[in-house]
Formats: sequence, structure tokens, C-alpha cells
Amino acid sequence: MHDNLPDRLVQAGVALLRQEGVEALSLREIARRAGVSHGAPRRYFPTHQRLLGAIAREGYREFDRRISAVAAAGGDPAEQLLQIGRVYVAFAESDRGMFELMFRHDLLRGNEIGLRQDSLALFDVLVRLAERAGAKPARRRAAALWANLQGIAQLHLWGSLELAAGADDVDTLLRTAVSAHLGTQDQATSQADRATSQALDRAAGQAPSQAAGPADEHTAQHTAQQTAQETALGA
Repeated sequence: MHDNLPDRLVQAGVALLRQEGVEALSLREIARRAGVSHGAPRRYFPTHQRLLGAIAREGYREFDRRISAVAAAGGDPAEQLLQIGRVYVAFAESDRGMFELMFRHDLLRGNEIGLRQDSLALFDVLVRLAERAGAKPARRRAAALWANLQGIAQLHLWGSLELAAGADDVDTLLRTAVSAHLGTQDQATSQADRATSQALDRAAGQAPSQAAGPADEHTAQHTAQQTAQETALGA
């Protein structure tokens, strides 16, 4: 009856996580859902953390499947990285409890089933694509992009991005992040950056900023000089 009990416990935990969130993942409730006594899980998972790690690993497997599908499709590496960013945010939105569990630092640091290694599968994909895109040093740029993607996904879940930018335009932020970390800037991204900057200015109650050209710089300098002269005359 209990030959596949470890897997039953993990799947019960996955279902519970998706229904009720991370806070509901107690050993007792997982055991109840798996149809065993509350002490049975400890025969296979000596600590609560070990069971949570096994549940999180299921999330990494699904996440890796989605990321690998994008990487295997081929094409322009910058566009693939952008698509990975979209997958990243979509996964966080659709499976929020799993996303939060997967990146809990205590599980990554203290787990004994190799969970940290599972988390690096995404990084390896980012490095390969960064290398193909000609970004140097590729590993450093990939690490910075990974941190950026994690931050965008997490802040989007919290609603902080929309609060700051005054708009729900995650795709523009993803495109900006990819171009910044690859060291590239196409016209569409440049326009998107200006739109994002103007949205942030409006949210802060400031006049939208614009890219200054030579004429703008000359006008600004002339205005500053005139203001200084008027101030001196009025002193």
C-alpha cells in the first residue's frame, strides 16, 4: 500500500500548495491528504524542510520544461531571452504558491536533495543564450539578467511595479531588462524605455522626461545663463 508513499506525499503537497498556499503546507495536513498517519511522512522525509524541498523540486521540473521548450525552439537569442522572461512572469502568476516555495532561501541553502542545483538549470540556459548573443562576460550578464527577471516577477506579484509605473506593462520592462543586460538597444526598445520613463515621471507627479538633443541642450544652457544674469541684476 505504501510502496509509492513518498510520491503520494509530494503530490498531495503540490495539490495543497496550489489550493491554499505555502502557509498550509504542514506535515499533518499533507499526511491527511495522502491518507496516512501524521507520523508516516518522517519515514521518508526526516524533516519538514526535506518534504518542502521535494515539493519545490516538482515546481523546478515544470519550470525547466517550459524554459527548455523556449530554448529548444531556436531563433534570435535576444528574442528567446525575452520569451523566457515572459514565461518567468507567467509561471509566477499562474502558480504563485509554487513560485514562492521554489525560491525560499532556507530551502535552497539548507536542503539536502540538491535543490540549489535544480535552481541553476535556468541559469545555464541564460548563459548559453547570452553567449550566442555575444554578451561579454556572458555569465556575469546572465546572472544580472536572472536577478532582474526574478525581481520583475516578484514585484509584479506584489503589485509594486504597477504602483510605481502607473501601468501594467511588464513586457516593456522585460524587453528593457534583456536589452540592458545584453548591451543592445534597438529602436523599439528605446521608444519603450522612453514610454516607461514618462509613466514613472507621471506617477511621481513630474513632467514627462524627453530625450534631449543638441538643440535642447543649447536652449537649456541659454536659459540657465539668462536666469543667472537676472538673479545677479536683482541682487
